[in-house]
Amino acid sequence: MLLISGCLRQSIFLFSQRFRSPSVFYWTALGPRRVQSVLLLLAAVGAGLFAVSNGFLLLLIARAMIGLGVAASLTAGLKSIILWFPRERVALLNGYMIMLGSLGAVTATAPVEYLLGWMGWRQLFDIIALATGTTAILIYVVVPERSVAPSTAAASLSSVFSDRRFWRMAPLSATCVGSSWSLQGLWASPWLTDVEGFDRSSLVRQLFIMSIMLGGGAWLFGMTVHHIKRRGIGAETILRIVAVLLIAAELALILRAPLPSIFPWSVVAIAGTATVVSFAVIADYFPPELAGRANGALNVLHFGWAFLAQSATGLILSQWATNDGHRPVQAYQVAFGLNVVLQIATLVWFALPWRRSIASWMSSILFFRPADIRCAVESVGLYEDSVILLPANDDVEW
Repeated sequence: MLLISGCLRQSIFLFSQRFRSPSVFYWTALGPRRVQSVLLLLAAVGAGLFAVSNGFLLLLIARAMIGLGVAASLTAGLKSIILWFPRERVALLNGYMIMLGSLGAVTATAPVEYLLGWMGWRQLFDIIALATGTTAILIYVVVPERSVAPSTAAASLSSVFSDRRFWRMAPLSATCVGSSWSLQGLWASPWLTDVEGFDRSSLVRQLFIMSIMLGGGAWLFGMTVHHIKRRGIGAETILRIVAVLLIAAELALILRAPLPSIFPWSVVAIAGTATVVSFAVIADYFPPELAGRANGALNVLHFGWAFLAQSATGLILSQWATNDGHRPVQAYQVAFGLNVVLQIATLVWFALPWRRSIASWMSSILFFRPADIRCAVESVGLYEDSVILLPANDDVEW
């Protein structure tokens, strides 16, 4: 549900950037501070409703409100960094932000297990509602606002989706990051229980370690991208390395390699923070005026792929009968193997030269233009030539 509402929120944001009526333009000109504070209040109400719900429908509505309320948090942080800091520090600060955000995954493991030992889950959600509401108020009151006049420059979402470089990188980023979120967020626990035979305490301990690795990975990626870009090396190199390591870790799980499972699962967790690398690649591809839209577009693919990977994995696992509540290892091998196959395919797409013409063809189809490679390449060239005409203050349209 969190993934679905996340995709919904990102999609609303993206289409508002393309179809810019006066009311929608006003919405996008509000800035990350106002939008984030309002949405977090919605999440706080959802958490409070979840705490008092007694039926499935109310629980479902409450979870949807929580998901919708927090769905813009990542994009709000990314946009704020772009607004407030110089471009050469964006990758480093993105890493810091995602590292701090990953602390939420840490608290959801051992700390929550400890709290549930002396309070009920309803009281826990009351605390979450209070903390979220307080955070929303603090964001609105304390966070500074950058006053920038709205621009009418012709920078739209079509400029992102018609760029062949975006379609070169986006499938690899989506299959790696989205699969990592799917595996760590949902399927790590069943794997560790059914395949590794972990009990409750061992499971919580391993999930806690994976969450710590998640935060550490964000910091590591931020520092690495920051330093290599200062030496003239593109962030695409790091993205390739992340993809290869993730594929190797998944193969180690599938083939039951003779090593502690915490090692490959930690790599899977760290790959989930490769958004830092992907957004650094986006920063190389697009000017600041388009960075918010491009990051939002990529994030939709991340969330969408995580949703598809979760659903497909569950569908595949359901084909095997359970034995004492546990599924056989073959079921997980087939399900995880599908992830690996798709990741290898997108890595090949990212690496081989012929991907350029096909990416141009895809961008042409997406916007109902004739699938003529020359036209696609020409449109990209015109866009790149016209970037310098965009005023710097257009980035207020978040």
